Amino acid sequence: MTRAADIDVRPITEAELTDWHRAVNTGFLREPTLTEEQLSARRTWFVPGRVQGAFDGDRCVATFRSFDQRLTAVGGAALSADAITNVTVSPTHRRRGLLGRMMERDLAAARERGDAVATLIAAEYPIYGRFGFGPATTMAEWTVDVPRAGLDPRWSGPEDGGRIDLVDAADVRKLGPELHERLRRVQPGAVSRDDLWWRATTGQVLFFSTFLEPHYAVYRSPSGEVEGMVAYTADDHWGDGKQPLNTAKVKWLIGVSPAAERALWRYLCSIDWITTVKSGWRAPDDLLPHVLPDPRAARITSQADWLWVRILDVVAAMGARTYGGAGSLVLDVVDGGGRYRVEADADGSGACAATTDGVDLTLNLSDLATLWLGDESAVRLAALGRVREERAGAARMADALLRTSRRPWCPDLF
Repeated sequence: MTRAADIDVRPITEAELTDWHRAVNTGFLREPTLTEEQLSARRTWFVPGRVQGAFDGDRCVATFRSFDQRLTAVGGAALSADAITNVTVSPTHRRRGLLGRMMERDLAAARERGDAVATLIAAEYPIYGRFGFGPATTMAEWTVDVPRAGLDPRWSGPEDGGRIDLVDAADVRKLGPELHERLRRVQPGAVSRDDLWWRATTGQVLFFSTFLEPHYAVYRSPSGEVEGMVAYTADDHWGDGKQPLNTAKVKWLIGVSPAAERALWRYLCSIDWITTVKSGWRAPDDLLPHVLPDPRAARITSQADWLWVRILDVVAAMGARTYGGAGSLVLDVVDGGGRYRVEADADGSGACAATTDGVDLTLNLSDLATLWLGDESAVRLAALGRVREERAGAARMADALLRTSRRPWCPDLF
């Protein structure tokens, strides 16, 4: 067995992408070899220095990639984020510290660039807490039993005077980026999507061997403005051969107004032959169940942690978000290099600075990340022994300042 010290961990060259992608697919238990078309597509996101590999001789045995991202904080501020993806270690080289070496290199570079946070979607829960990451948003998926929902079968369009139109992939690439950016600017936990994301989601660039073209529909308000868009697929299932029992699966749905969300969910549940709608990844407090006359027709079939955050600059991250009212809190971040005072005004604005004042709450970086977007309760974390109150009532004050009326949500997998 090769010693860990003899395995070369370094940024790869573009010429090494084929071997690197073979290692990625091996780690994710996919077919190892990519086609030339797939390799060509993946070269489009190659950035020198942001793609790492671990090499045992000539073979790549671990992978790691990061890219620039914008993450929306509570209140709408966009923070520079180091988005981490394609993390694998081949089964022959586990438990040799390869991930730790790649992570350390990447986070050091992110701090040098001035990124406030790092982000990732964790395939397995136990891995990333030891690097200071904490789960900051939650995802839920609903399955809607359409016949049970109690919807009016005569529905033919939005009651507010708006309209639903089918569009094609070119329209999505034209309308989608601005629409998503409107959502991202107001949705805590949402992340930016670049042009490549839109080209890939519409099949113009193929990262995988198959692409099932979805149907696309947009909601236009009574004034004609596009306020919502959905991409969905449908199967072809006929039960006993005489009755259609088809399922519509939502790939993604954007609504920048409640009217748009309501209209798009209503549209999906009104399509002839569709008896089941699967929602895709949604916020855990999504409007969907209560759009239906019978909310029990929508049942949660999957719910889990989603976006994980690692705070790289506590002062920048805490200072960028807004707060629930006036108050002050001193946090001792035991693995985050210091003690910080958060000061919030009645208008929700706030500031954060290093301090030597007496501590209100003691916690680690991963739990601060879990609290930062407002999805978790400091009172709950204190009950779990993960946050320690140094002043009575400090956890309740933290909840009053940090928690949000709607839960944060990240619509994306990356």
